[in-house]
Amino acid sequence: MNISGRIKQGFYFDSVTLMRTGRELSGFPGVAEASVVMATEANKSILAMSDLLLPEFKKTGDQDLLIVVKAKDAKIANEALAKAEELLARKKKPAAAGGSAAPAPRDIASAAAALPGANLALISVAGRYAAREARKSLAAGLHVMLFSDNVSIEDEVALKKEAHKKGLIVMGPDCGTSIINGVPLAFANVVPRGSIGIVGASGTGTQEVACIIANEGSGVSQAIGTGGRDVKDAVGGITFLDAMQALAADRETKVLLLVAKPPQPKVLKKVYALIRKIKKPVVALFLGEGGRPSTLEQAAHLAVAHANGDDPAQAIAHLGKRDEILLAEARQIVAKRKRPQGRYLRGLFSGGTFCAEAQVVLDGVVRHIHSNAPLGDSVKLKNAWKPEKNSVIDLGEDEFTVGRAHPMIDYTLRNKMILDEAAKPETAVILIDVVLGYGANLDPAAELVPVIQKAAKKVFVVAGITGTIGDPQNRAKVVEALREAGAHVQLTNAAACKLAGYLAAEVARQNR
Repeated sequence: MNISGRIKQGFYFDSVTLMRTGRELSGFPGVAEASVVMATEANKSILAMSDLLLPEFKKTGDQDLLIVVKAKDAKIANEALAKAEELLARKKKPAAAGGSAAPAPRDIASAAAALPGANLALISVAGRYAAREARKSLAAGLHVMLFSDNVSIEDEVALKKEAHKKGLIVMGPDCGTSIINGVPLAFANVVPRGSIGIVGASGTGTQEVACIIANEGSGVSQAIGTGGRDVKDAVGGITFLDAMQALAADRETKVLLLVAKPPQPKVLKKVYALIRKIKKPVVALFLGEGGRPSTLEQAAHLAVAHANGDDPAQAIAHLGKRDEILLAEARQIVAKRKRPQGRYLRGLFSGGTFCAEAQVVLDGVVRHIHSNAPLGDSVKLKNAWKPEKNSVIDLGEDEFTVGRAHPMIDYTLRNKMILDEAAKPETAVILIDVVLGYGANLDPAAELVPVIQKAAKKVFVVAGITGTIGDPQNRAKVVEALREAGAHVQLTNAAACKLAGYLAAEVARQNR
């Protein structure tokens, strides 16, 4: 095999474009592996893990583009590199006007003028430009969904204070999910309209509760994302509180559902004070805070019970009975496999809130939980790339994502980690989340099936699916394909975590 590469200094492309180019190269005849990435330290670490980090790559910086291929011989490698440059050059060319009568808007002001009924701007540009565009949007009288990250906390506070004065809302920065007037924005799912309003300082958390609500036959009035930093004392919960008040006043909203990792003390005090003033039922889940609800699943079921006028206690009791069934199922699964290997669970999550929920669910089921994003009694991993004992890893953290597409889109890194962890004799169970909907990978089964087939020969693979029947990926087909590949699939993250924990505990008991 020949490994060859090129450095393009000062070339910038977004991570999704690079991911797609890399995939096209991987399908080039004679190419075993290919990668097209910006030269961030995280990406160079990944290349090193794959034995693709050429010596000349080590001195490159964040603004440099790296192209590397592992091919049958040098001739094929050079042809593939030339193909990569051709593909990228093609993507740099501006699209033809196509005979359009009017040019496309080039800025916020012209876009607002072209769509006089619009009242919201979705901003997804490099972080250093995002605050500037958000200010223009507020000046134009628009609410803002700020998908961009790497926005300073000073800019975030200033933008949110300005929006509050104008009676507007800034969702974000780093706001990955909202559903406004039935329209899914960024990473979001197809859910029916209904009477439950969601305020979420967590993107995947908002997706999960919205999907469970839909799958239980209820619906969502609005799902307002805030960005994770909003509930920090430095920001003050400005958007979270404004969103709560907006939903409290909304005639279509009968129940409020709040989702976040625990807000810091000053914000938490403000949130609880406002909850006491709201006359509608409010279900609040602050993951890891303790109490009930303690999981996204419980919170969603409680909200549905309130919306339907049912007894909330019965909803929780129903989930308790389900857990008893999962325990019995885990024992049966382990009993069917001769000499199951290992004793530890390895959770590889694309959603940070799912990683947090896993730690809540697994607490008391398995011991010695480690994470790169620890919650509660979990221990901080010394190295996020090297799981220890029972580990749950958030692959959306910066050490994995700088210069790369989000792991809900690009499965490359996680697929490699699944196979690496399955090959370790101490691993008994691999746990993953699979997030469907707009923005996410459009064909998760095609990428996961061959990986699960290999891993499931050595370890138990458990997958939690977040999605609805209306999502573009066709949830039923994804579930069927993963089960046929050997995965044990559950339709909520909490159920998947519970089953995975029971499996790991049972294997560990047998292998003492």
